Amino acid sequence: MGALIGMLIVGAIAGWLAGQLFRGKGFGLLGNMAVGIVGALVGGFLFGNIFIVGGIVGKIISATIGAVILLFVISLVT
Repeated sequence: MGALIGMLIVGAIAGWLAGQLFRGKGFGLLGNMAVGIVGALVGGFLFGNIFIVGGIVGKIISATIGAVILLFVISLVT
């Protein structure tokens, strides 16, 4: 249960960061947080523990990259 809450928090932070990096292409604060949560799954799948920075910072970095990739793909589709 604690891991799920941690993933939701990391995803929300990553979604917010991705919205800041991908200006004008986001879905608002709550939409970007939802994209960040899915992006956390994408980033975790694509990158795993590749980053030298471990712990929560590494998770936020990979989740943010996953969310940016997801926002980019969504912007291509829409």
